[in-house]
Amino acid sequence: MKIVSYNVNGIRAAMNKGFVDWLKQVNPDVVGLQEVKANLEQIDATIFEDLGYEIFWHSAVKKGYSGVAILTKIKPKSVKYGMEYLKYDDEGRILQVDFDDFSFLTAYFPSGTTGEARQGFKYEFLDDIYGYSQDLRRTNTNLILSGDYNICHKAIDIHNPKSNKNCSGFLPEERAWMDKFTESGFVDSFRKFNSAPDNYTWWSYRANSRAKNLGWRIDYHMATAPMEERLKSSIILADTIHSDHCPILIEVE
Repeated sequence: MKIVSYNVNGIRAAMNKGFVDWLKQVNPDVVGLQEVKANLEQIDATIFEDLGYEIFWHSAVKKGYSGVAILTKIKPKSVKYGMEYLKYDDEGRILQVDFDDFSFLTAYFPSGTTGEARQGFKYEFLDDIYGYSQDLRRTNTNLILSGDYNICHKAIDIHNPKSNKNCSGFLPEERAWMDKFTESGFVDSFRKFNSAPDNYTWWSYRANSRAKNLGWRIDYHMATAPMEERLKSSIILADTIHSDHCPILIEVE
């Protein structure tokens, strides 16, 4: 089974840049999208249905903002929209599908780059999603929580750790949360297979950053420890360009 996670930074813009043709070529079984920035009725959903996908969509209340979606060729047993916290659910932050033997969640963690208020909101989200993920594991030990975490975990995950040490997304408190999260039993699937530097999933639009590979690795497929032996590969598709992020892909047995 191939699973993709992709912050498309606007699904309509991505579709105008060839996203659908790319999807046909890669042909993943499950796709988790973040920052769709649209309601489902604002796109031609039949394009995805004709490719064999069932569509689940969780938009933000605010138009043109945030939002997550899942496209799946495998019919889920159940679907859950949000995490029962209105302040996050109104922003379309998380969506879950349950299959026979595991659950897949796509998540868009808040960014704190616009100021102290949003950074505080981000810390609240981190606390709450940590507790939420731990509660989920009590009833389902097989989880994959994928998406844009908006955090670089370690120095290897960012192009210039010294100059970015005070930037949201690489703050000590955020990195400590990632330590706590992975130590609680979540596996960073990419680092299971690849320990090399210079592997990133997001690049600023400024200063020709993508061409220079001045990036950040902030998108993850995190799997619970019981799922680890089922992970067969985890790769970053850095040459795919429909967004300031790129897709990440795992293969699961």
